[in-house]
Amino acid sequence: MEKYSQFRDKGTAIAPFLPVPPAPVSIVWTPIYTFLFLCRIPFVASLSILYFGIIEWLPVGGTIKYAVLWALLGVTGVWWVDFQVDGVKRGQISAAKEHLPKAGTIIASSFTSPLDPLYLAGIFQPIFTRSYPNSRRVERITLLHAILLAFAPPAIVPQDESKLVTLASLVESNPNSIICVFPECTTTNGRGILPLSPSLLSAKGDTKIYPVNLRYTPQDVTTPVSGGYVSWLYQLLSKPSHQMRVRIAMRVYNSSSIDSPAKRSEKAIGTGYDSNIFDAPDLRNGANGSLERETGMDVTTGETEGEVSTQEQKVLDRVAEDLARLGRVKRVGLDIGDKIDFLKVWLKRRR
Repeated sequence: MEKYSQFRDKGTAIAPFLPVPPAPVSIVWTPIYTFLFLCRIPFVASLSILYFGIIEWLPVGGTIKYAVLWALLGVTGVWWVDFQVDGVKRGQISAAKEHLPKAGTIIASSFTSPLDPLYLAGIFQPIFTRSYPNSRRVERITLLHAILLAFAPPAIVPQDESKLVTLASLVESNPNSIICVFPECTTTNGRGILPLSPSLLSAKGDTKIYPVNLRYTPQDVTTPVSGGYVSWLYQLLSKPSHQMRVRIAMRVYNSSSIDSPAKRSEKAIGTGYDSNIFDAPDLRNGANGSLERETGMDVTTGETEGEVSTQEQKVLDRVAEDLARLGRVKRVGLDIGDKIDFLKVWLKRRR
C-alpha cells in the first residue's frame, strides 16, 4: 500500500483510512460462510424493518426497543462483548452507576463501524448527533441515519445549517436522554484517533462527557471507506461470531474550573487514578462563567470569538487522549479533509 503513503500519519505511520482486508478463507469454509450469510440475512432484514419502520416511531417502552436491538446484534453474530469502565474492577459493573453515562450526560464515541451506534442504542438509547470539523454545533440524527453515516462520504459543512444546535441546548431540551457525539466526524479503521471537532465545546461546563471506545475482532467490519454495503454485510453475517470490546473513560468536563486536563494529571501523579472522581463539582466557582471569560464563548448558544482557545483545546485533547488510550491506539494528525482526498485517490484507482 505504498501508493497510499501520503495518507499515513507522519508521526506514527498509521493509515487510518485504509480498509482492513478480511482474513483469507479456505475453499472448505466458503460454503459454510455463504450458508450462514443466507440464513441470517432474512432475520436481519425482518428485524431492521420491524425496528426502524415501526417500533422506533411508536410510543413503546424502552424494554421492547432494547430487546429488538439486542436480537438484531445477536443475529449479526456479535455475541461476546468485553465491557470495562475506568475506575471499576472487573465483575463490578452493576455497582458502577456513578461511572456510567446517564440522562443529561454526553457520550463522545469513537466511530469505526455501523455497529457502533447500534450497540450504543442497545445499551444507552441515546440521541445521536452528527458533528462537523469546523462547527461547534451538531445535527440531531436518528439511529438509522447514524448507522448509514458510517457508509457515507465525509462532509465538512452541513447541507442545512438551520438544523444545527448546540449540545447545551440539546441537553436542556432532552433532560431524560443521553446525547451521543462522534467527534471525529467520520469513520476510521480503528487504528488511530483523528483530530476532534469543536462540537464538544458547546456543552455546558458542568455537563459530564464520557469518552467511549469500541473495537472489534476481526476488524474487517470497520468501514473507513464509504459505500460497500453488500460486501460489509457479507463480512458481518458470514462469520460465526464477532468480538466487541467496549471501554468507557472517566468523565470529562468542558470547563477548566471543574476538571481540566492539568488538574487531572496533577491528581493522578499525587494520589492515584481513582482520585480523579468528582462526585460533587463546585458549581459556585462558575463552571460556565470560567469558560466564557477564558474564550469569549456563550456556552448556551455556542457562539465564539475567534478560534479554539488553549483551554478549550485542552478539553478536546483530554477526550482524544482517553479515546486513544481506551482503544490502545495513537492520535494522528490526518483529518476529515485528508480522508476526502484519500477517497478521491482510492475510488479513482479502484475504477
